[in-house]
Amino acid sequence: MARYELVKRSVALITLTNPPVNALSSPVRHAIAKSMERALSDPKVTAVVICGENGRFCGGADIREFAGPLRGPPLIPVLDAIEAGRKPVVAAIEGVALGGGFELALVCHYRIAHSKARLGLPEVTLGILPAAGGSQRLPRLIGIPAALELITTGRHISAQEALKLGIVDQVTDQNACEMAVEFALKSVGKPLSSRRVSMLTTPCPPDLDALLEAATMQVKKKARGVMAPLACIQAVRAAATMPFSKGMKRESELMTTLFNSGQAQAFQYCFFAQRTAGKWTLPSGAQWNNSKPREIRSAAVIGLGTMGRGIVVSLARVGISVIAVESEKKLLENGRQMVIGMLERDAKRRGVSASLNLLNFTLSLQDLKDVDLVIEAVFEDMALKKRVFQELSKVCRPTTLLCTNTSGLDVDALAGVTNRPHLVAGMHFFSPAHVMKLLEVVCGPRSSSETIATAMSLGKKMGKVSVAVGNCPGFVGNRMLKPYLDQATFLLEEGATPEQIDKALEDFGFAMGVFRMSDLAGLDVGWRVRKESGLTGPDVDSKNPPRRRQGHRYCPIPDMVCEQGRFGQKTGRGWYMYDKPGDTNAKPDPLIQNLLETYRSRYGIQPRNISDQEIIERCLFVLANEGFRILEDGMAARPEDIDVIYLFGYAFPRHRGGPMFYVSMVGLERVLERLEYYHQAHPDVPHLEPSALLKKLVACGSPPVQKWREYIKTMHSHL
Repeated sequence: MARYELVKRSVALITLTNPPVNALSSPVRHAIAKSMERALSDPKVTAVVICGENGRFCGGADIREFAGPLRGPPLIPVLDAIEAGRKPVVAAIEGVALGGGFELALVCHYRIAHSKARLGLPEVTLGILPAAGGSQRLPRLIGIPAALELITTGRHISAQEALKLGIVDQVTDQNACEMAVEFALKSVGKPLSSRRVSMLTTPCPPDLDALLEAATMQVKKKARGVMAPLACIQAVRAAATMPFSKGMKRESELMTTLFNSGQAQAFQYCFFAQRTAGKWTLPSGAQWNNSKPREIRSAAVIGLGTMGRGIVVSLARVGISVIAVESEKKLLENGRQMVIGMLERDAKRRGVSASLNLLNFTLSLQDLKDVDLVIEAVFEDMALKKRVFQELSKVCRPTTLLCTNTSGLDVDALAGVTNRPHLVAGMHFFSPAHVMKLLEVVCGPRSSSETIATAMSLGKKMGKVSVAVGNCPGFVGNRMLKPYLDQATFLLEEGATPEQIDKALEDFGFAMGVFRMSDLAGLDVGWRVRKESGLTGPDVDSKNPPRRRQGHRYCPIPDMVCEQGRFGQKTGRGWYMYDKPGDTNAKPDPLIQNLLETYRSRYGIQPRNISDQEIIERCLFVLANEGFRILEDGMAARPEDIDVIYLFGYAFPRHRGGPMFYVSMVGLERVLERLEYYHQAHPDVPHLEPSALLKKLVACGSPPVQKWREYIKTMHSHL
């Protein structure tokens, strides 16, 4: 796990060998300790260089070890021994130095970094803090403000920024290991006391308390309810106000509290769930990543609305030639200008050249005859989409893959109008498509494994978190969203206000509550869907709308809001009021309160006090309940996939782990009991009836979420 060799006659070269990122597993820690002991005791050795195999220094701790008791030597004594050594130790940083890998570099007396290396302390993103001295050494090396920002955000920095901050001593475009060896030879005999970071005094600004208080307020605003960033601030305070040994004790105490918290479990579950999402299995048992994906060199995007533009940008910036299609010249020109502007801004931000040479714009589908793949992103209308797919069947090569960006329409119905149903799949991007990380890859019953493999691979190339889902109305994300939204409006009927419901959800951890989110998205979008579904419109008595549709409870309040022309931020009025159209500062609107009071009076509804607990339970338990049904139906392969969809597509708070993980932490028996209670109170709301899978899991002793798959028995999987 660490190779030891003598180079240049007197330099001990210790190479970490634990692919892929040389994580600090128990055998690696043991090997480092033994190698350092050997180097320091060998009179022939005058200096030491630590590097990583395959161009990667060290990616940090082996997170898989967090689940069980610590085995092998703890990291802190190993690092302390390196720093205290009498011979100069140089870190040769290539690839990454993250987490414990960064802390390993900090105890070396010198640090040489390759120009393309990335460094950081991302522990906060796992619900913990740098607990091998990182929170104590980094402030001593670069000062409180810079250390505070890096530790509380987990941000990765470039080698150039690390040099500017004083973290590394030299940046090179050459082989970092060879440069480190030369540097080590020149360092022999020089005093090391000033190079031992733990012995430095933390540069302490005069306004320390104000600085830390401002950081605390910022963290509370950005990461509402998250413990780890606040603990990081306390650890940095210890570095500023305590001797190193006491600071290390404080770091350890804070780490123990975090490590044993449900939040750390949730963050770490998210880490592994994201990596699990791509390990998806076809009904035949073949994994998509064992089905060789096609290489996509050219693609077409049909429709240059908000979604289509984002998809064009996502493709072009990863080097794929794109033909963008619109139906009218004015729409095409407007789309062209917006796409070019988006690509230029993106390129400027990333410090690269914009890929404008990869773009072509056309009004004719005939120009798509030679592309490898088409993504249709036209208006969400089945008849229109079918016409497009029929035309694509005639125009494109027989081997061209045809994908639709629909957010919930039947992918197999579209496949049925083509001459290649096995080459049709859904690629449901989330808006804005060039920003949002999630991609639902929708498998129709006739989609081939090669088609799905190609869509998943293309999503990964575009930097998306791709999740394979089955073909049903709303797929996974939007199917679960409907009962969640319904419960919010039912709570309005019963006595809550939009701002009360939003505050409860935001205190839970959402960046936006359901009504602020609806105002941002546009209330007319859902209104149009409800009209097309026959839930509202001219066939329903608009003056005295019944509170039932299709045999179930229905809340017409959102329709009434839309009938007043209140479509959200874009009109300056929605569930909230805004100073002007397009403004984002939501203010409670007395007219909405009047509407609610009038509505309740009309239907004889006596408003009652509704607790925040009921809001959370009604909205989130029903969300997870639909997730259980999705698992029963075989529309998602595992609960981790559902959670990844909600983390990356719907901003579910990461410290809660996703809706399925969240209810597992609440306790499935408790969730079942509350759903039964609410369903008894509201028997005309079928989504409140506990799912069969939830009942089965409770009957089997409520196994952990990672074990649920063993209990999911379906007659037919749609994946």
